[in-house]
Amino acid sequence: MMRQAGRYLPEYRETRKKASNFLEFCYSPDLATEVTLQPIRRYGFDASILFSDIFVVPDAIGYPVWFEEGRGPVLKPLTRDLVAGLDQDRAEKHLEPVIETVGRLRRELPDETTLLGFCGAPWTVACYSVAGHTTQDQVAARVGAYRDPELMQAFVEALVTASIRYLVRQLDAGADAVQIFDTWAGVLDDAGFRKWSIQPTRAIVEGVRAQRPQAKIIGFPKASSARMKAYVDGTGVDAVGFDWTAPDELALEIQKKVPVQGNLDPMRLVAGGPALDEGIDHILSTFKEGPFIFNLGHGVTPDADPENVARMVERVKRG
Repeated sequence: MMRQAGRYLPEYRETRKKASNFLEFCYSPDLATEVTLQPIRRYGFDASILFSDIFVVPDAIGYPVWFEEGRGPVLKPLTRDLVAGLDQDRAEKHLEPVIETVGRLRRELPDETTLLGFCGAPWTVACYSVAGHTTQDQVAARVGAYRDPELMQAFVEALVTASIRYLVRQLDAGADAVQIFDTWAGVLDDAGFRKWSIQPTRAIVEGVRAQRPQAKIIGFPKASSARMKAYVDGTGVDAVGFDWTAPDELALEIQKKVPVQGNLDPMRLVAGGPALDEGIDHILSTFKEGPFIFNLGHGVTPDADPENVARMVERVKRG
């Protein structure tokens, strides 16, 4: 379940207090391992998702990024000087604590529990860099990409290179599969989607597979269901995640090509009761004939009731 370790769990909130800032939290193997294991202990999920953040990649290559309480990730606005100063070689040492966390998790998790690693897609990471923070519909990033595509391309290419190395290291440390999150793919027009979502994701997939041919890679281009066939064909991912707005018939067509993942509306976890049960039952019934991974259509929100998550897991496993 996306964001299965998070603020909806009281044990997560207690552990979070032990780090002075969010990046320190992500870079602490003790804390990151603990919060990754918490939902496995509580719910017995089939898969465990590494606790980290998509912004460790730009941070690792020297792009200034920090987190502010109540605001989230903040990056210095994108400039040519910043991109020119990025250093791929510093990433290996910088990300060593995250890779240590992956190794610890593989040793501590039950053998039957899948371990998933991940990275952010370059476009989604880059979205936060133009204005220095997220904006409504990522207007700043879209305008910036139109005005100075060469600058955006240079930054995206740097993120592609760093992401390939990062995912390979996660796989080597024990991750069974990795996922590429493109949360802001859906704000792009068709040309932008091909250029900024499909092409960089394909480059990552090909780069990882060039080194680890058996790597299993899941793509998640949020709010992009109408373009999912082009995404699957263009990127070469092994499976795709759908958000909750995807039409059933479209997702079923994609399911004939690759396994699909999703797509319960996270608000059903907040509402609970019949709304939760109906959503779960509909998804299980719709996708039962093909390869399918039950998941949310995006991350669990802090206001979700932990008991509703338990109800969801029990109902899905009962089938």
